[in-house]
Amino acid sequence: MEKWRRRRHLLLAVAAVALVAAITLPSAEAKLSPDYYRSTCPDVEAIVQAVVAKKVNETFVTVPATLRLFFHDCFVEGCDASVIIASRDNDAEKDAPDNVSLAGDGFDTVVRAKAEVEKKCPGVVSCADILAIAARDVVTMSSGPHWTVQLGRLDGLVSKAGNVAGKLPGPNMRVKDLAALFAKHNLTTLDMVALSGAHTVGFAHCTRFADRLYHHGVGDSDGASVDPSYNPAYARQLMDACPPGVGADIAVNMDPITPTAFDNAYYANLAGGLGLFISDQALYSDGASQPAVRDFAKNQTRFFEAFKDAMVKLGSVGVKTGRHGEIRSDCTAFN
Repeated sequence: MEKWRRRRHLLLAVAAVALVAAITLPSAEAKLSPDYYRSTCPDVEAIVQAVVAKKVNETFVTVPATLRLFFHDCFVEGCDASVIIASRDNDAEKDAPDNVSLAGDGFDTVVRAKAEVEKKCPGVVSCADILAIAARDVVTMSSGPHWTVQLGRLDGLVSKAGNVAGKLPGPNMRVKDLAALFAKHNLTTLDMVALSGAHTVGFAHCTRFADRLYHHGVGDSDGASVDPSYNPAYARQLMDACPPGVGADIAVNMDPITPTAFDNAYYANLAGGLGLFISDQALYSDGASQPAVRDFAKNQTRFFEAFKDAMVKLGSVGVKTGRHGEIRSDCTAFN
């Protein structure tokens, strides 16, 4: 009898340890599913899509703004809508120097969609999932691919400006550094090249690339020195749009050929010296990434397939579950 009691206690102890381990399972192993809301909010994707369509109709900026918001969210604390939190002290994630240029239309899209979802399914759908759905929808609505969004994320409990530095791809990064940053999230070089294709509908503020126009290397007699990897005509076009001392709010399209179509023109542009950022043009000049750039430039279908796969992988980064997250009632504030 005593032996049985000891064995029973041991089994209970093992079960308790297993239960704790399950509860504290790392968020990276969270299981997402496209059917997560099938019984609790079956119309969530249709609701979000309707809001996104209306917002895109109001302004095309909604497309790059929402897509960029998703990228910036996932790369810092994981895909947990922490970038949407607003702070009275201006010390939340969105207030970090690398995030202050995020366009308000991206935030507005998620907030509007959340409000509509709450009317139908109060307290059920996370802001993180709404952002993931909206990011897919803006791509599809601008002639890009459609993919199945995995759902089941919780909203994060941490949003600090100090946690952003060094976690986002920068405009002056080279392929080696970009690849290392993406690899931290289990994203390959091919994923990185594919996700960079989002710049086909992007825009950038002049201050993000002005050094390539006016301060590259050793200047000539008037102090100007243009990055020689720029197509000369493109450089002149950029200088007209972004003269020296231009205001921080002036921006240009990242794809000068088809700026409102999600297509593979971005990759063909790189071969012609039309990469706006150093990080864009480096994808073509570096042997590690150039084969994918050439392939995507020739075959839009392969680009779309690679982009879809990479977006699904990105969407699983740092997913919060259990006590590590919540369902916010207001996307801009913790509960």
